[in-house]
Parts: sequence; C-alpha cells; structure tokens
Amino acid sequence: MEGAELELERRSKFLSGLIEKRKAKEHQEQPSKLSVRVRAADMPIVLQDRAFRCARDQLDSMPGKLDSKRLALALKKEFDAAYGPAWHCIVGTSFGSYVTHSTGGFLYFSIDKVYILLFRTAVEPLER
Repeated sequence: MEGAELELERRSKFLSGLIEKRKAKEHQEQPSKLSVRVRAADMPIVLQDRAFRCARDQLDSMPGKLDSKRLALALKKEFDAAYGPAWHCIVGTSFGSYVTHSTGGFLYFSIDKVYILLFRTAVEPLER
C-alpha cells in the first residue's frame, strides 16, 4: 500500500509541475491577448511589455469602476523601482498632453477604453 501512495504522490507532483509550466507559458504569451493598442512609443519592446502586463494586472484587480490614480501610481512605482527615478504616468479616458521625455522613455497606449501615458524625464542634481 505504501508503494502505491508514493507513486500517487509522485504523479501528483508531476502533474502539478506540468500545470505550473503551462500557466507560466500562457502568462508569457499574454501581452498579445491584452487588447492593447500602442498609440505612440519611444521605448524598448521589453519595457512596453512590462507596462502592458502591469496595467492589465492592475485593471483586472479593480472591482467595477476604473481608479485612474491607483493605476497611474502602480505604473509609476513599478517603473521607478525597476528602471530608476523620474517616471510619470497619466491615466484616463480623455486627456490632452504635451510632454518632454528622455530618449527611450515614452509610451502612450490604450487597453480597452483606458488611455495610459508613461514617460521618463531626466533628473539633474541641484547645484548649491
């Protein structure tokens, strides 16, 4: 009986591993399924994908109504932590903007009917 239990546990672990690998693969393929539309970009694809995933995760975690400030703060914090300071984010369903950004640090995109502008500015130390 003990041998059968060990075999059952081994098979269970094997199947769990396969399920986890499948979920990881689906998560990697997810950006193409996000209904994202890039409006304008001066940003490497890797950073764009990270912004898309972060925005989608935040939108999925919001029950009901869009919380623009929460989404903007989450994207800003994510990019400040990963790529250094001076990231700015504007989120909404209707807004105008005109910004100056650092090279390689600009992305304007939409997910469903939410528009997101993410950009980076240069930080220069104050001279005293």
